[in-house]
Amino acid sequence: MEILIDIILKAGRSAVELSLFVLLPVMVVMLSLMRLLEARGVLDWIVARLAPLLKPVGLTGLGVFAALQINFVSFAAPMATLTMMEQRGASDRHIAATLAMVFAMSQANAALPMMTMGLDLGLTLAYSLLGGLAAAAATYYLFGRALSSVEGRLDEHLTHPLAESAKGVLDVINRAGAEAFKLAVGAIPMLVLSLVVVTALRTSGAIDALTRLLAPWLTALSIDSALILPTLTKYIAGGTAMMGVMDEMRRAGQVSVELLNASAGFLISPFDLPGVAVLISAGPRIAAVWKPAALGACVGIAVRTVGHILAA
Repeated sequence: MEILIDIILKAGRSAVELSLFVLLPVMVVMLSLMRLLEARGVLDWIVARLAPLLKPVGLTGLGVFAALQINFVSFAAPMATLTMMEQRGASDRHIAATLAMVFAMSQANAALPMMTMGLDLGLTLAYSLLGGLAAAAATYYLFGRALSSVEGRLDEHLTHPLAESAKGVLDVINRAGAEAFKLAVGAIPMLVLSLVVVTALRTSGAIDALTRLLAPWLTALSIDSALILPTLTKYIAGGTAMMGVMDEMRRAGQVSVELLNASAGFLISPFDLPGVAVLISAGPRIAAVWKPAALGACVGIAVRTVGHILAA
């Protein structure tokens, strides 16, 4: 019992430090910047010009906005955009393509804080875009080709607060700060639980046993066995939990900067149990197309994985 309490206290301390001293400052700055650009109409301008270019891969203007949200806000931010697409008449085929893109892209709430661990953000964002486009195209033209292409009366105008005065700017920043704080605090329970489980598995020797079992196959594929723990954590507990485990492993010297960047393609995305569950809860039509979207996401993540490995 004493060992369990010690594990819980250490996991709690690590989770709070990571959430409040790493995740929160980064999210406050990035959310404030995004919300100010949104309020001043800069994002509308970007979306209007990118939408025609991305239409051939099955993305609409709202799909472009979802891509900006996943890369620069958090994995849950595109939920509002997906809901808008459903309510404003987007076809099932476009919704599936957009959902696949979101599944395959880099999530800001993990990627941005991991810059402090040595993650190459520019490279991550570049391959995130390539992977997202590949996922959308694969879903639109292959896995989701049987879905309905009928669109209702599509309204892609995005409503948002204005920042035309000093008070308006301050209001936008305050709202962004509150949103960032909610995200950071909301991540603590999952971080604590995942770190407790991971530490318990380490202490019991389960991770070492799994590593020895998989070692021959990993060696044959030239895969570092150190990636077993963060990979298990990511796909079971989510990207934020993976970030917590990776932070501990980087501090302990178990993962190099090169290995961190080489593994970013398949470790940093919302395509995991918590991420999929959260995103498909945006609406019944979104939930109905998750299977073709998931298949398309696998294509996008494969593209990202290969890109990061070649660049490492």
